[in-house]
Amino acid sequence: MRRRVFMKNTATAAAAAFGVPFIVNSNALGRYRPNDKINIAQLGWGRIAMSHDAPETIKHDMCRFTAVADPDINRARDGKKWIENYYAKKTGKEKYVDVKVYQDYREMLMDPSIDAVVISTPDHWHAQPAMEAALKNMDVYLQKPFSLTIKEGRQVSDVINKTGCILQVGSQQRSISPWPQFKKAAELVRNGVLGKLIHVDVGLGTDPGCGEEPEMPVPANLNYDLWLGSTEDVYYTEKRVHPQNNYSRPGWLRCRQFGAGMITGWGAHHIDNAHWGMGTEFTGPVELEGWGEFPDSGLWDVHGEFEVNTKYADGVTMNISSKHPNGVKFIGEKGWIAVNRGGVKVTSSDPDTRGDKVETPAIYASDPSLLDVKLGPNALKLYESPEQHLDWLNCIRSRRTPVAPAEVAHRSCSACLLAHIAMQIPNTTLKWDPVKEEFIGNDKANSMLRRTQRKGYGTESVIS
Repeated sequence: MRRRVFMKNTATAAAAAFGVPFIVNSNALGRYRPNDKINIAQLGWGRIAMSHDAPETIKHDMCRFTAVADPDINRARDGKKWIENYYAKKTGKEKYVDVKVYQDYREMLMDPSIDAVVISTPDHWHAQPAMEAALKNMDVYLQKPFSLTIKEGRQVSDVINKTGCILQVGSQQRSISPWPQFKKAAELVRNGVLGKLIHVDVGLGTDPGCGEEPEMPVPANLNYDLWLGSTEDVYYTEKRVHPQNNYSRPGWLRCRQFGAGMITGWGAHHIDNAHWGMGTEFTGPVELEGWGEFPDSGLWDVHGEFEVNTKYADGVTMNISSKHPNGVKFIGEKGWIAVNRGGVKVTSSDPDTRGDKVETPAIYASDPSLLDVKLGPNALKLYESPEQHLDWLNCIRSRRTPVAPAEVAHRSCSACLLAHIAMQIPNTTLKWDPVKEEFIGNDKANSMLRRTQRKGYGTESVIS
């Protein structure tokens, strides 16, 4: 397949700068022809891959899934069956595609026929494979949040920028389908319908804790060392990883070792949309303070109830809290506009975001007429993406920057991670420099911008 015009010398030099062997797909040196298929590999076959990423991508005829990898080989084989059954039903051909199965995704990325990869892995396995795929000239669809730490996020964004890879992050609230209300709200705010923007409220949910869980034998089908990746070596127990008998919500989502909890899980969506409306997509807050409740014991130890106040350079403040209704509320001189998903879920196992099940319209305002304002021909029009995965595929062909590119995703994720740091250092005003990406005069906070990565894994292993 002929991929795209590719600046071979520039990309090779970028890879050399990071000390990484660069593999050039010979097909990458041409352009897509109208009937070419984008060969896609699926990295991670879990709840999100099966119910969201794969279905929303595979339905488009411009692509073809050819491989799947998961450290749980049973899940990888399930992925193969799902993909092949989909194509058999669609084409009427039982052998339309023979999907390759891998337990170690690094072997999969050595296949030069792969043009792009969908990464639907746990949060601690986002940054490393995104970098590795980009350095092999593969385009990337990356589930949110962008990274586990701010340091990782900067490394990924820099690699994407240097290689010219098309990376789309799964911040799907930016796309028209299935939630057009988020773009509408951001566009109205950016065009001054509320007058001067003063404040933004962001409401996120929480996750429950649990008791201690006993050590269990590692299932023969799971490469647990690979699954742990760059994080600390800890004993296996099923609730730490994912269910062995179904695809319900996995336990790793509630473990701080592998993520930050709802502050990144849903914050990567809502804070991202807040940035979209605020016009702060390439920067971040300059001041933060907050608090959070964390379990004293038990396996599941992500934050519970919390509240974080932030301030941006233009004076706009943001309050991120578990006490607000789930969603984003923009408050300006002339009123407010609030927006949320309106009850539409990505997966059936998505958690309730508010224990009291507050039901609100998908978009509403202090004065309903604010939502009826017609923007003129000279108004700022935000990027219109039909659907997050389709936008990615279209951009692979056109080489246009997608609606949720690497640097924008890094800044949104950074704001979430900064809030998480503020929760852990309560009663302290933290000063943040969004240009240098470091705290001013706080060594403890700066030490939390990165994590020690286990030997042989992580972004540092890619660079070194």
